[in-house]
Order: sequence, then C-alpha cells, then structure tokens
Amino acid sequence: MKVELRTWATLGLATALAGAGLTGCAGEGGEGGEGTSTSQAGEAGEGEGGEGESGESGGDVGALPLPQRVAFMSGHVAAGIALYRAGEIEAAAPHLLHPVSETHTAEREGLAELGFDASPFEQVSAALEAGRPADEIEEQLQAAEANLATVREAAGGDTVELIRYLMEVTVDEYTIAVPEQTVTDPGEYQDAWGFVRVARELAVDLDEPKADEVRKTLDQMLELWPENAPIPPEEPARAGQVSALAARILLDLPQP
Repeated sequence: MKVELRTWATLGLATALAGAGLTGCAGEGGEGGEGTSTSQAGEAGEGEGGEGESGESGGDVGALPLPQRVAFMSGHVAAGIALYRAGEIEAAAPHLLHPVSETHTAEREGLAELGFDASPFEQVSAALEAGRPADEIEEQLQAAEANLATVREAAGGDTVELIRYLMEVTVDEYTIAVPEQTVTDPGEYQDAWGFVRVARELAVDLDEPKADEVRKTLDQMLELWPENAPIPPEEPARAGQVSALAARILLDLPQP
C-alpha cells in the first residue's frame, strides 16, 4: 500500500504517522519503524543503469508540470555530480544522462526556452565515457549545476508545492531502494538523495511560518545518507525513517 503523503497532509499527518508507527523515529537517524509502503513509482520503466524513469506515482515524467520536471531532473543531476566527484563514475553515468540522452527527451521538452544549455552536460557525458576523473572537469560540472539552477529559477512554480512533490517522490523511490535493511536498488537510493538535496536548495528561499523547521528537517534527512554522495552503505537508514521525516516536513508546510 503506497504511502500517500498528499493524503496525509490533507487528513492529518500526525494521525497517519501514529497509525503507521513512525512517529518515534522521525529525526532520530537511528533505528526506526519499517517503511510499510511499496510504491510502484520508478517501476514503470527501467532506464539506463536500472533507473526507474516513471516520475510521480508511475506516471510519465514528460507529462509533469514544467517546474516539477526541472526539479526531477535536478535531483538526478545532483546525485550524478556528487557520485562523479566521489569517484563513482559508473554509478554517476545514468543520473547524468538525463540532460542529454534520447531516452529522456520528453523530460527536457520546453527547457531550451528557459535557458537550458546542453553543452556542459554533453562535455560531462563525454568525460564520463572516457573515464576522466571529476577534478579534471570541475569547471564543466559547475557550469552544469549553474545552468540547471538558472533553468529552475526560470521555470518558477510554487516552492511549497515543489518541496511537497519532491518529498513524495523521495519516499516512493527510497521505499523501492530499501525494502528491508539493505539497498537493493542503488539507482533509486541515489535518486532519493538527489531529490532531498534539491528540496533543501529550494528551501533556502522558503518564506513560511515554519520555514526554519522545514530546513532543519531536510538537513536531518540528508544525514540519513552517507556524507557528500549517496554511495550505498551496508546498513542504510530504513524507509520508515525517511517517510517520517518527509511527513514532518509536510506538517510544517502550509496545508493544501
């Protein structure tokens, strides 16, 4: 049964958390409740490197509103660049293909009008294929990051809704990645980190009554992954911990 975070936000997340047995593990970073959901998001289609490319709730990423598509792509790229910088070239490749691969053309539709520049991503892709270390192309990596930040700003969208969306896909993909106590799908594990990272970047400009609490909880979420890059550890955080922190964030955001 999928954890429907949007429904939780509407009906009362505290009640939902209590029923799921997750309240106690929120923010602890230690042993927590098991994630009880088994989302199908990410299973509709396997992209390069075993990545699920379904987007929200198993839907087509190309059909998402433009701000959500840019946030989704940004999460993949954030994961890919972090992995590349950590020396995980093979793991980085599928995430960094999103801005250049034909497989993800629909995901990029309309981005050129927002200032999307494929050239730094093409250069990064070529460097990956050649096996060049990240420190040789740091300039291109920074250019890729800067260009996506520009596109994300141009795409606009409501910051609260974008963070809400990113929390939903984070829980979806982490639940797929860590069904028990081990990472069975590294790609989804890495994607989930990327989505939290983008949510944290968006939260910098969040101007809501509990904005500081949201930022603090996003920082706690990032601590559930290894520092600096989402390299799958032997003992990952449980899905219930991620779900509980995401639910806390939704409680602190203005309710829909």
